[in-house]
Amino acid sequence: MQTILFISGKNWKLSLAELAAYLKTRTLKFEIDFFSKDYFVVEFPDGFDASAIESLGGTIKIGEKKAKFPTRIIREAFVDRNKQAQSQIVEILASSGLVDEIDKSAEKLFFGVSVYCAENPLRPLSGTIQRFVGSAVKKELKGYGKKSKFMGFSRDRRSAQLSHVEVLKKNLVENKAEILVCIGKEETWVAQTVAVHNPFEFQKRDVYKPVQRKIFGMPPRLARIMVNLSAYTLGKVLLDPFCGVGTILQEALLEGANVVGVDVNPWCVKAANENLHWVKIEYDLEDAEFRVVQGDVTKLAEKVGQETVDCIVTEPDLGPALRQVPTGPYAQKIIEKLEPLFFSLVDQADKVLKKDGRLVVVTPYIITRSRQSVSMPIVEKLENKGFKLVHPFSEDMFSQNAREHKELVNMRSLVEVDEQHKIGRQIHVYQK
Repeated sequence: MQTILFISGKNWKLSLAELAAYLKTRTLKFEIDFFSKDYFVVEFPDGFDASAIESLGGTIKIGEKKAKFPTRIIREAFVDRNKQAQSQIVEILASSGLVDEIDKSAEKLFFGVSVYCAENPLRPLSGTIQRFVGSAVKKELKGYGKKSKFMGFSRDRRSAQLSHVEVLKKNLVENKAEILVCIGKEETWVAQTVAVHNPFEFQKRDVYKPVQRKIFGMPPRLARIMVNLSAYTLGKVLLDPFCGVGTILQEALLEGANVVGVDVNPWCVKAANENLHWVKIEYDLEDAEFRVVQGDVTKLAEKVGQETVDCIVTEPDLGPALRQVPTGPYAQKIIEKLEPLFFSLVDQADKVLKKDGRLVVVTPYIITRSRQSVSMPIVEKLENKGFKLVHPFSEDMFSQNAREHKELVNMRSLVEVDEQHKIGRQIHVYQK
C-alpha cells in the first residue's frame, strides 16, 4: 500500500474531482483517506506514478508519505510547549528516512519544509512548526558531516509553504529535499515531495501561443481539468463546439485525444488552427490529429456527423463582461438571453455523441448584489434528453476514515468563481 499526498490548487473541490476522474478513467485502485482545502491523502494498493502530475491541472505538488503520527503530539509540542512531545517529533523525523534520502553530493546542502494545516486552531503555528522541523533536519544532516541551508521564511509571511516555483528553481524534487508536514484533525502526515506542477508550461501555452483572446480566454489549467473530467482515453475523439482560439483543444491534444473544433466565428477557426499547429510543433506531437471548422451549434451534427464523438468539452458564451455586480433581474435577463444557445447545444450533443459519451459543459454562474446565485436551467433539458448525471464524487472513492464526505457525494456540479470576473463558471458532467 502506497500513501500519496496531493497538494491542491486554489479550488480544492475541483482539484479533487479532477484527480478522482483521472484515476477512475485509468482504472487505478484508490481510496481517499483524508481531504481538506489544502491537501488530500490517497491510498493506492498497487502504487502510483507521480509523473501523472504532468496530466493534472489542479494539483500543485505530490508527496509520498514517510511517517504518520497523532496530531495531539503537534498540539502538545507547540500549543502546550511540551518538551517531551517536541522530542517525539524529532525522533519521528529521524526514523522516517527523509534525511537519508536527501541528495548529499553537494558541499553545502539546501532543503525546504512546507507546512499545510487543515486544523484552523493550529494554523497560526505553521511558521513555528516549519522552523522547528527545519532545525531538526539541519541537526540530523550535521550528523552526516554536512552543512545545510534551510529555506525558511520571515515571521510575517502569510503561509509557511514553498510555492511550486520555488521548489522548481531550487531543484528540490530532484534532490529529494522538500519535506511536507500535513496536519489534520486527528492525524499528521510527513511526506517527501516527489513531483511538482510546472506552471511555466501552462504559462507558455497561455501567453506564447500565436493567437490569443484574453477577454474571453479560459486558463489552460482549467481546460486541462475539464478534459480530465470528460474521462477521455488515448485516441478518443474530443469535440469543442465553441472552440474559440482552441485552449481546450490544445490541452486535449497534448493528452493524446483526436480533437475536433467548431466555431461560428471564422476568425476563431483560423486562430484555433494556428494555435494547434503551434502546439503540435512545439511539443513534437507527430501523430496528433485535429481539425477545426466553421459552423453554428444548431447544425453541429451536419458538421461532425451523427454519433461520431466520444467526448464534448466546451464553454459556450457566458454573457457580457460585467463591470459591476449585477442585480437579480439583470442576471436573470443574461441567463434568458443565453438559454437558446445552451439548449441547442444539448439537442446537438444528443445527436453527435456516441453511446456512453460524456458532455462537460460550462454554464454561467452569477452572484447578484443580494448574494444570490443565478444559473442556467440546463439540468432539466439534459435529463429530458436522457442524459445521466455524472456525480463528481461517489461513495466508493472514500475510505471509512474520510469523515464528512457526504456533502461531496451529494454534489451535482462544480463551481469556479474568479474574483476578477463577475460571472463565474458552473461545470456540469453528463453521460449519454
